Amino acid sequence: MKSTFSISLISLSFLLLFSFKAQSQVSSQSANLPGIGYPWKSSEVMETAALAGILKSGNEKITILNIGVVEDLPGAIHIGGVSNKQNLEKLRATLNSLPKNKPVVIYCGCCPYAKCPNIRPAYNELKNAGFTQIKVLDLPTNLQTNWIAKGYPVEKSK
Repeated sequence: MKSTFSISLISLSFLLLFSFKAQSQVSSQSANLPGIGYPWKSSEVMETAALAGILKSGNEKITILNIGVVEDLPGAIHIGGVSNKQNLEKLRATLNSLPKNKPVVIYCGCCPYAKCPNIRPAYNELKNAGFTQIKVLDLPTNLQTNWIAKGYPVEKSK
């Protein structure tokens, strides 16, 4: 009886340990999915290859807002880090001159966009201003790794 109880206890401990390990693996993966747990939807996250294709073709009119301190993508309007109040005001002024029903891509690129201090405030400003086609550029690491290292274009320094 004692050995059966010990085997059952060991089996139960193993099952609990395994289920906690499996749950932690699932949870950490889910936390990194674009759009999950963020104010934007996953459909509002734009892959870098998609934007690079749009820029290369030149066929689609798209507004790109650099809301960080990194290099500008071709045609981007440089706002600067909107965690700075002055740049947030600059963003608001810029939004007043843009059509609300046209695509607007925002990016920062200083760090992973999911942890960026500039992406959420900029996204929320666009949303609150009534923009309907907001895209957050998918930069899970930074602009250097996820854009420049892939050979995608940046503006030449002025």
